[in-house]
Amino acid sequence: MGSIDLPQTQTVALVRDLGGAVEFKTDYPVPTPGRNEVLAKVLYTGVCQSDLHTKSGTAAGPDGNPITKIKLPHIGGHEGIGRIISLGPDITHGNGLKVGGLVGIRFSSRICRRCEFCLAGTEQYCVQSTNHLHHEDGSFQEYIALDADYLTVLPGDVDPVVMGPVLCAGLTTYKAVLNANVKPGQWVVVVGAGGGLGHLAVQYARAQGALVIGVDTGPGKGDFVLGIGAQEFIDFAKEDPIKRVQEITGLGAHAAVVTAGNAKAFAHACEMLRVGGSLSCVGIPPGRPCLETPICTIVIKGLRITGNLVGSLKECMEAVDLVRRGVVKPVIKVRQFRELPQVYEEMEKGDIAGRVVLQIAQ
Repeated sequence: MGSIDLPQTQTVALVRDLGGAVEFKTDYPVPTPGRNEVLAKVLYTGVCQSDLHTKSGTAAGPDGNPITKIKLPHIGGHEGIGRIISLGPDITHGNGLKVGGLVGIRFSSRICRRCEFCLAGTEQYCVQSTNHLHHEDGSFQEYIALDADYLTVLPGDVDPVVMGPVLCAGLTTYKAVLNANVKPGQWVVVVGAGGGLGHLAVQYARAQGALVIGVDTGPGKGDFVLGIGAQEFIDFAKEDPIKRVQEITGLGAHAAVVTAGNAKAFAHACEMLRVGGSLSCVGIPPGRPCLETPICTIVIKGLRITGNLVGSLKECMEAVDLVRRGVVKPVIKVRQFRELPQVYEEMEKGDIAGRVVLQIAQ
C-alpha cells in the first residue's frame, strides 16, 4: 500500500432521505482502500440530471417506477476526476496504476466480468453490476475508494477540469450517436441541444460528419448551439420543430437524439424522421410516460428506436480521446463544492447551458 498520511474524515454532500435536502457533513469517514482497490482524491466532478433525480427520489427504473433500492445516506456524483493517492493491498491488475495517476469516477463502479454482457463488451448491462449513483458513494466527496479491476485510467495529459462530464454525459451521447448509425453528410436532430447532454451530442454528431439541427429554447441558446457546430437551430417555443425540420432536410432527418428529460420532447420526435430514420433516446423523463408514436408509423416508415445507457469502458475511452484531441469541447462552468444545492435549483429551472463542474479539491 502507498505510504502517505491520510486524513480520517472528510467533507461530503449527503442526502439522508430521498427527497431530502443536501447536507454538507464534515466528519464523514475517509474510506480505506481494500483488496484490489485504490484511494483517490476527488478533484472535480460534473453534476448530472440523474444526480438530481436520484436525490429527489424520482429516478426511474426499467419498469418506469421510481428506484427505491438506493444506498442511504446517499452521496451522489458519477462524473468525477480524481488522483490516486494510495494503493490497496493485492492489486492484481496493476499495470498503469500508480500514485499520482488520474482516474475517472464513472456511473459504473463494479462488474462481474463473467456474465454474457461483460463478455460481449457491453458490461454496462452486467447483471451483477453496481454504480456510483445508487449503490456506492460517488464523487460528491473529497476521497473515494475505487475498484482497481474496473478502473478508468486516464491519460496524464487530459484536463481534469473539463473531463468529468465526458465520463457520463459525453459517453452517453457518444454512444447515442453510434447507435443512431450516423454517417457523414446526414441530418441529425438533437433535442435539448443547449443542455449538458445536448451540447455534447451536437459535437459528437459533428465528429461523425453529420449535419446537426439543434432544438431547444431559452435566452442565448440559439447562439450557443450554433457556436458549437450546429448548422441550424430551432426554438421550439417560437416555431413548429417538426415542420421546420422537414423544410430544412426535405425528407426528414436521418436521426434524432433526444437528450431532454421531458416527455413532451419525445412526443413527436419520430415525426422529424425520414423513412429508415433512427430515434436515439437519452433523456429519461420522470414517471412512466409513453412514446406517443403510433406503431403503424414505426412500421411503415421502418424506424429504428434505441436506448442508450452510458457505454462500455472502451467506448468511454474513445469519447475521452475525442475531447483530449480537441475535436469535442465540453462547455463547462466551474462552481464550488458547496454550491451543489443552488446548482440543483438551477437545473430544475433549466437555466444551465452546458455543464456545471464542481471543484472538490481546494
